[in-house]
Amino acid sequence: MSYYLGIDGGGSNLRVALVGESLSPIVEARRGTVNPNVVGFDEAKALIQSAVEEVMIAGAPLRAVGIGIAGASLAHDWMRSVITEVLPDVPVTTALDVEIALVGALGAHEGVLVLAGTGSVAFGVNAAGETAQAGGWGYLLGDEGSGYWLGVQALRALTQWSDGFDLGAETLARRVMAYLNLSSPREVIRWVYPPTIKEIAALAPLVLDAADEGDPYAARIVLGGAWSLSSLVTTVIRRLDVPTLPIAFAGGLLTADNHLSRDLCNFLSLPTIPQPQYPPVIGAALLAKIKLNQ
Repeated sequence: MSYYLGIDGGGSNLRVALVGESLSPIVEARRGTVNPNVVGFDEAKALIQSAVEEVMIAGAPLRAVGIGIAGASLAHDWMRSVITEVLPDVPVTTALDVEIALVGALGAHEGVLVLAGTGSVAFGVNAAGETAQAGGWGYLLGDEGSGYWLGVQALRALTQWSDGFDLGAETLARRVMAYLNLSSPREVIRWVYPPTIKEIAALAPLVLDAADEGDPYAARIVLGGAWSLSSLVTTVIRRLDVPTLPIAFAGGLLTADNHLSRDLCNFLSLPTIPQPQYPPVIGAALLAKIKLNQ
């Protein structure tokens, strides 16, 4: 039996899986974030290598390794060296974290993935192996349609209502005040500074719930987010010049059935919400297998 190793260093956690030819996980290991911009390259290296050593079976015929790490899109040589230090004789395929998510979601190295979690991005690959990305700039420069973006819109609903600019924002504004346990709108200033990205993104469900319950103000916010996400997808498809590429959704905001995922399906003319075939860690192993067989 041949084995493949998948390594997924997402934004929050590391997941490593040893799989067989059928891609079913045999041994798995998990760690915290290995984003080198967060923990540093040395700490990330140590965490990845310890997880790899944990899942390896002595004498197992490992054919290839696939690895994608958030925050290491420009550090492919570093990713390769991290693995070759502990597995010196095994081919290593390095990739973007969104690329292994795409391969896992579609079960193939061809298509477009749109992701909306804390941030947002679209990434695509065509049959010629050409890639394109739109979005993924981070919360200061973009991430429209993401959890963070929705959270900011919820906070702005509070300020707009409080100032009297948009009384239609009252329902959502009061949801935000209740969630944050604020006795007056101005108290939000103390809560929001300095910026807490994950805590702001955690407000996204308030917007989605309000939209699903018929709040027109929240529904307009969500519709705008879905339009932004659809624009990422159509931009990637245009750049790859293949209108018929399959589309996958990723991230907690899109794989769930909610106003955002449904609106995005409508914009992209998709009959149902696409569900991933495999998680990104299996996508990493599958990508390594695909590259080995090419």
